[in-house]
Formats: sequence, structure tokens, C-alpha cells
Amino acid sequence: MYNILVQTPEYYRAGIYIRLSEADEGKSYESDSESVLNQRNILMNFVKEKGFIFIDEYVDDGYSGTNFDRPGFRRLIDDIKSKKINLVIVKDMSRLGRDHVLTGYYVENFFPENGIRFISMQEGYDNAINQASNDSSTFIFACNDYYSKQNSIKIRNVLNDKRRNGKFIGSMPSYGYLRDPEDKGHLIPDPEYAPIVKRIFEMAYNGVGLSDITTYLNDNNIKTPSSLKRKNPNSKGKYNENWTISSVKKILKNQMYVGDMVQSKQTKVSYKSKKKKALPKSNWDIVPNTHEALVDRFIFESVQNNVKRTNKSNVINRDKRLFENLLYCKECGNTLTVSYRKNHNYWTINCNRYSRDPKRRMCESHFSPYDRLEEELLKVVKNTCKQYIEDLNVSELSKDVMKNPKNENQEKEQLNELKKQEKEYMSKLDMLYQDRFKGIISEETYLRIVKNTENSLNKIRNKIGKLRNNKQKDKINKSGLKECEDKIRKLVDIENPSRELLQAIIDKIIINKNRNVEIIYKFSILNN
Repeated sequence: MYNILVQTPEYYRAGIYIRLSEADEGKSYESDSESVLNQRNILMNFVKEKGFIFIDEYVDDGYSGTNFDRPGFRRLIDDIKSKKINLVIVKDMSRLGRDHVLTGYYVENFFPENGIRFISMQEGYDNAINQASNDSSTFIFACNDYYSKQNSIKIRNVLNDKRRNGKFIGSMPSYGYLRDPEDKGHLIPDPEYAPIVKRIFEMAYNGVGLSDITTYLNDNNIKTPSSLKRKNPNSKGKYNENWTISSVKKILKNQMYVGDMVQSKQTKVSYKSKKKKALPKSNWDIVPNTHEALVDRFIFESVQNNVKRTNKSNVINRDKRLFENLLYCKECGNTLTVSYRKNHNYWTINCNRYSRDPKRRMCESHFSPYDRLEEELLKVVKNTCKQYIEDLNVSELSKDVMKNPKNENQEKEQLNELKKQEKEYMSKLDMLYQDRFKGIISEETYLRIVKNTENSLNKIRNKIGKLRNNKQKDKINKSGLKECEDKIRKLVDIENPSRELLQAIIDKIIINKNRNVEIIYKFSILNN
């Protein structure tokens, strides 16, 4: 147990925390009392009245209370850890958060453990004073969480009704459309960009290839959809000022342009999470003829058939070539794509970046036949390995190989397992809080188990961080060492090595525009 002692007012260095979510802004009956300005005035008057020393304010404007990944709150935690403040004041508990598990953790564990006096004005909560109003905190946390969940359900139901009635509820309309000023749920053509959409479909219908359409748009400096959606120029979100084949194809496949309202392509996994998942087309909400079409249906369907044919001609069921995914462009660092030219029945390589828009020359052409390259690479790799294995101890050589990081599939599996464990610990914390709330376990037992669980959770998160930053060191075991030795011997001995065998030996193969080749091995001695 932690006891926060009441000190003289001048002892307390106060930080006031203010939060306003987008949902709060939409409630006219609450907006005045919940506004950032109003919260600031209420909290500052309280600080002056009590004689506390004001240090700083921490504001999160437009952030949900269902998660704690907020810039203002993170700064508050940093200042607590650095002992800059020792008093946190909020207008009410819901401003701190609406997730009852994490809100309870900060109020009942984190703040006391760090010597922080915490005051919530509206509920009369003060952890430095032993008073009856403090006992209701657990109930308040649960109510705020319940309110958030019920509010989410109500909002979702309202939005579902609007979608089914053909009303647009997205944040930004499709490229070429604007919200109707008279009816926000109705779309009207954008006078500036609707002609661009029409031009794209016209070119595609007349047989112009995706690459040529992309070049046309870039050469004429036409703004991309992502550049129009980017409200904040300092945003770190994905942004591309150049058109790509992918962005052109996305427009050509968008059914909105025939006048149909297409929504519900994805959904949030939880009201507490921003993560979304894609939904199958059978779950989409499609309402025909809700707004002015930019493209005739016949033209749209014709273009779809052309796009499908293009996709089928470019994608065939096949095994990957031996050196596929190991070839890299010297000039730009992108992978060199291995493609099958059906009309001529042979394989080629080229720079992925160059291929996306050849006319703009975003890189240099590396176009050349693949089969001859594979033949020459196999000769060089096998001869190199033979030369050194004849003179060196295979065990020592294989140890050098094993010092390299695991391949991407192994790293992915390990990361997934760690994430699974992280989720399990989070669920355990949730269940513990529920047990404490229902009185199943004592407070002393609860705090002890939670502390151990938190320590385990932090260890898992540290491991995830290390793995993501490529700092995780691999442990060499006997079976792995033996396996590596076998692979080296097989590469030298067998006539036709597998992709897996080559990837165990080679890190990457770099080719420049003049077809000069550099092989980088996973064991350093062969790179000398």
C-alpha cells in the first residue's frame, strides 16, 4: 500500500490534464462545459484557490479516452517520472480515460507508486485524503467504460442506418467528389477533379495502358488522391505526390464513379482500438444511384474486364525462381522483379521502381533475361564455396553463418508469439481488475499479482522492441549448427540446389544498370 501524505499547498507542483474527444465536440449540450478552454479555466481557478504551484498543462484535443496513446498524456507521464510534478488534477475521471482497466491502473497504482497526489474535481476524489468519496472510484471507472461502449454502439447504429440509406459518412469522399453543402451525406462532382477521373476512364477504355495513364497524370502535375486527403502538411501519414499504377488501378476499380454508394469495406476490431480489418464484399453496404455518376456503367464494366485480363496476364501460378527476392537494384535499392513474358516464353528481370513508371525514369532500366543470369550466378556461388570449404573448417565457417539474423519468416513467427503473450497478459490484467471490482480477491492480493503481471508484460514489450529494432541476438544450438553445416555441403555437392539452400548462404545480390553483379554472402569470409 502507498500513502500519499497531505502537505502544505506550496509543496505541490501541479500539472493539469485536459482532454476533449471528437465525440465530445459533437455534443452541443456538453460542449461548453467540456471544452478545452472551460476545463482550463476550472482547473486553473482550483489551483489558485488551493495555493498549489502551477507547473504545466497537458492537453489532448480530439483524442478518445478509450486508449492512452495520446501525446499530452505521454508527456504527463514523462514529467511524473522525471519528478517535475507531484500533483495531477483533472476536471473529472472521464477526462483521464474511459478504459476502466487502465484508468484504474494509473489512479490506484501508477500515481501512488510515483508519489503523485491525484485530484478529480467533479467526483471529489483526492488520494491524499482518506474520505468516503474515494471508495466510489472503481464504480466510476466501470461506468465511464460502460458509457464509452454504449455510446460507441449508439453511434455505430446511427451510422449503419445512414449507410443503408445511401448517405455518405466517410471522412473524405472519393477522388473527384465533394460533399454537398446542402446535405453532408450527399456527394456532388468536384469541378476541378471530376474531369480527371473521366479522363482516366476514357484513356483506359480506349486501350491506353496503366503505365501510360500514370505517366500522363504525372507529366501534367495532377494532384494525387493522397495529396488532397492530407489535411496537415506535417502529418506522418502515408503520402505520395506522384501517381503510381496502383493508385490509377484503385480509381478504375472504384464503383462509386457509376453513382453507387459503396461503404463498410472495413471495420474497427474494437471500440477501444483504431485498428481496422477488411470486410468481404458480401458485407459491403452498396446502394445504387445515390449521386451523379462520373462514368457510364458500360464503360466501367468494360474497363473492369480489361483490368482483370491485365491482372491474369501478369500473375501466373508458379514456383519462385532460384534467386528471386535476392536480387536488388544498385541505383535505388529496390528489388529487381522477376517476370514471365508469356508471348516469348522466357523470364526477365527489371528494377521494380523503374517498371512502375518507365517514362519518368524514376530509376534506370535493368532489363535482361533471367535464365542466363541464374546459370552464371550458380557457377560463381558454387565455385566460391568450393574454394573456401576445401581449405577451411566447415564448422567454423557455419558458425559464422549462424551469427547472422534469422530470416524474415522466423522473425515474424517470433514476433507473433510475443504479441500473443502480450495479449494474454493484458487479458489477465483485465480479469484481475474484474475480480477486484467484484470483491473476489483482496486489494493486497490484487496489487501483488498485478505488479508481477505488469513486470512480465514489460519484459515481453521490451523483447518486442528489441526484435523490431533488429537488436535481438540469435542463440546458436547444436542442431542449428549441424543443419547449417549440411546446407553448406549440399550447396557444393548437389547439382541443383533449392531456393532455401541459396537463401541460407546468400544475403543479397546487387546488380547495377551496367549489369555488374555483386554477391553478398551471409558468412563474412566469402566477402573478402
